[in-house]
Amino acid sequence: MEMVQAKVIALAALVLLASSCEYQYSWEKYRMDGHRTGVTVPGAENPAAALGTVDGDTYTAPNGTAWQKGSATYGVAADLIAVQPRMKEIKQVVGYATRDMEAAAPESELSNWWVDRTMEDVARLAKRKVDVGILNFGGIRTSIPQGEVWLDDFVSMFPFKNDLCYVALKGSDLQALFESIAASRPFVIGGAKMVVKQHRIDTLLVCGKPIDPKKTYGVATVDFLLDGGDGLSVAKNAKELVNTGTRVIDAVLPYVYSLQAAGKPIEYFTDGRLVFDEWEEE
Repeated sequence: MEMVQAKVIALAALVLLASSCEYQYSWEKYRMDGHRTGVTVPGAENPAAALGTVDGDTYTAPNGTAWQKGSATYGVAADLIAVQPRMKEIKQVVGYATRDMEAAAPESELSNWWVDRTMEDVARLAKRKVDVGILNFGGIRTSIPQGEVWLDDFVSMFPFKNDLCYVALKGSDLQALFESIAASRPFVIGGAKMVVKQHRIDTLLVCGKPIDPKKTYGVATVDFLLDGGDGLSVAKNAKELVNTGTRVIDAVLPYVYSLQAAGKPIEYFTDGRLVFDEWEEE
């Protein structure tokens, strides 16, 4: 009996020890520049040179290293190589970027580019005056690389089926919306300047002026943020709501093509439009 009790106690101790362990994960971001196995980002015409080849039960990387069928590397490589013919269409070059553009809070060149572009698109599509743009950083899933930019980059950047929307808000409701942003975390904003200190608004200007609580303002956003997406409800107390029926990617691409046709690069700027004194990127 004592031996059974001892075994039960020992087993319980092991269960408690196992349940108390927390796994810690970390990762690093690497460019696909061939520094590990010779693998680089494949273009439309060079998938074998960039990714390597699969011959029967063997995958051979560009640097000559080989993995056999049954290994994780073989499986991933085989799947990636198999889809390349279908990826060819989106490997076309659609522009040129003078430098890397990443989406980073509280503001960045890429996020500012997107929201300012969205404000113009919503104004045109909804045929309404737009004063402010509010989007979410989570809507941007990857960055724009320096050099040639592919259609694939934009398709990967804006994969969600979000529609561009116009929302008319009374000034007091727009003020409350910005206060909710200040109390939580940065969002992508345009047409405004906001300084947040200790999660409270220190400075807020829209179109260069303090918000008039009785005035009606036009807001450009996406349908995901209308009613609780990422904790924000842009359409709360809306005086008017227009869903343009145009998805983000379908609004972005014509502008990108126009830059390419004009021989202009994809580039933008930061301007201090959003300052969060206690914000640290998670």
